[in-house]
Amino acid sequence: MTVAIDLAARLGLAAPVIQAPMAGAQGHALAAAVCEAGGLGAIPTAMLSPEGLRAEVQALRARTSRPFAVNFFCHRAPAADAAREQRWRRRLAPYYAEYGLDAAAAPAGAQRAPFSAELADLVEPLAPPVVSFHFGLPEPALLARVKRWGALVMASATTADEARWLQQQGADVVIAQGLEAGGHRGHFLDDDLTRQPGLFALLPQVVQAVALPVVAAGGIGDAATIAAARALGAAGVQIGTAYLKTPEATTAPLHRALLGTEAARHTAITNLFSGRPARSIVNRLMRECGPICEDAPAFPFAPAALAPLREAAQAQGRSDFSSLWAGQYAAHCREAPAAELTRGFVAAWHDAHEARDRKAKEAA
Repeated sequence: MTVAIDLAARLGLAAPVIQAPMAGAQGHALAAAVCEAGGLGAIPTAMLSPEGLRAEVQALRARTSRPFAVNFFCHRAPAADAAREQRWRRRLAPYYAEYGLDAAAAPAGAQRAPFSAELADLVEPLAPPVVSFHFGLPEPALLARVKRWGALVMASATTADEARWLQQQGADVVIAQGLEAGGHRGHFLDDDLTRQPGLFALLPQVVQAVALPVVAAGGIGDAATIAAARALGAAGVQIGTAYLKTPEATTAPLHRALLGTEAARHTAITNLFSGRPARSIVNRLMRECGPICEDAPAFPFAPAALAPLREAAQAQGRSDFSSLWAGQYAAHCREAPAAELTRGFVAAWHDAHEARDRKAKEAA
């Protein structure tokens, strides 16, 4: 029951090709390259300070006059759980001993902040054309502020129920995030991972569930997957993993080296690195402790105790304790400029759109 809204025309894009925001693996350079090639570039804010966010948006505007998105998390921060933190540190203790590190000296505390009134105050003068949210939507008063700026609001759904909730709360666009997608699951109504289907099962369910444009996300990175998404009713596609090996991405060297290899074919959903389920290339910590471990503190408290281990392993050329966020397209990643990839995705979208129109006319 999706309404016929042309996202490309609404946003002034060559095609509704959206770059997924990837905190820790990109900044304004990738977003600008995508924007200049006709897609919608995005800036992730999850790991930015307020000053960093302002600087990133200003740097992006210096490189492009085209529309872009800014992405925020909307999680509800849990209370610190000292007992769970201690269980987590006991589980990590053998690794600390292996590297000769002092577990007691490891930092603690939350690493991610959700969208807030303070962030809204900061972002409003920057006037991003699109604001996207992960883990639901901000409280109604904050969402109303964003919409008063005139920003298009996009948000992720992992089930048809979540898509309906987003529509009821005032989202303008639903991003249907399939189980194949890299990084954090966008779920917010239910923590049961068995409820999230793969994209090509989820997409038609969401298209039927809401009267909003639906953007397909998860496992998309070439003409064939774009064509499949369009055939199933997607109004656009969101692509992340395929951009991780571009020169504009800030993907860590050890992470980048795995992309496009057989090692990247094995990804899994894990809560070890952040405390919330996210898809990563499988590494030592995931094999030995999980990938899902009840001892890992709730998001966003888990990363603190892992930081010294990650740094020590990386210094030895190992990614044993690193979050290697990547979707199930990871083994197919190739080195190419972001603009080149984006132009290819734009062309593939137009081909898929024309093919769908031809099929509809033939059936009429």
